[in-house]
Amino acid sequence: MHVELEDRPGRLGGLASAVGAAGCNILSLHVVGEPGDDGAVTDELLVQVPEHVEPATLVDAVEVAGIPCTLLVRADATELSDPATTALALARMVAADPGSAPSAVATMLRARLVDPDGPSTGDVHTLRGGTQQIHVARPWPFTATELSRASALLELATQLAMRTPVRAPAADRTLLLRDGSEVRLRAAGPGDGPLVAALHARCSPASRRARFLNPAPRLRPDEQVALLDSALLAVTVDGGSAVGVANLTPDPHVRPVAARASVLVEDTWQGRGLGTALLRRMADLAVEQGVVELVGTARPDDVGITRLLRRAGLRPEAAISGTEVRLRAALPAPVA
Repeated sequence: MHVELEDRPGRLGGLASAVGAAGCNILSLHVVGEPGDDGAVTDELLVQVPEHVEPATLVDAVEVAGIPCTLLVRADATELSDPATTALALARMVAADPGSAPSAVATMLRARLVDPDGPSTGDVHTLRGGTQQIHVARPWPFTATELSRASALLELATQLAMRTPVRAPAADRTLLLRDGSEVRLRAAGPGDGPLVAALHARCSPASRRARFLNPAPRLRPDEQVALLDSALLAVTVDGGSAVGVANLTPDPHVRPVAARASVLVEDTWQGRGLGTALLRRMADLAVEQGVVELVGTARPDDVGITRLLRRAGLRPEAAISGTEVRLRAALPAPVA
């Protein structure tokens, strides 16, 4: 919620008392607006509201204390992150790839990128930095403080772009999942070892067994190196966590030319279409490299991988070999 709080002794305490009297709890508070003519500033609060308390009760309690409430919107788990930590993570993302600045700015503002000529609802604002110009929108108004922070991030990208080559969009792109959440797809590098190790540790034993045929909670050094080789990472929009990884490894023992494809997705991100998107991207890369089929192994009780292959538009064939199932899926011929 946003409130207009006068800058005088006791007002912050009065706000806390009003929220507490409504049966709610303040989780975080920071200033998002500059002082107005009356000296009041816009404060943003993340408030935990129990299920039995109506949001209107919270607003009434605050306004009875003489504090205007200008915005009340439902928050999700991402709001629990510290704003300063999020800003630093976004700056790191822009430093690594200046081309990601538009999506980073939208994330910082909790807004969406829009087409200025298309229909849009809510408050729309244009931001400029160097030769870049982006348009963002959200249901509630932007404050000058927020726009100043976003402009600084965009200006950082402009300065870096002058001396840093921009990655090809095919290698680094934002993916919208079926539940509306977003991830960034990018190629893995040697410095991504900690991200991949943390992803592996967060996965359930069942997910690790499906990927490695082994539920061990820690990767061996050689496994981590192999996992980063020719890998595609799915990372959160702030770049702070890896939530999925896919690998494409040529298999010289299979003729005609084949490659092993494998996918690991964090359990809390499963069911959103991320695994399917990663596998489709691996299939596209394989076709570009002249591979004619994908191969892999699975446990006999693991039917998820065959479903994943079908959802990715492939037709897998399976053959039991001892305690494993060997899978093959032909790839479409490349388009001239």
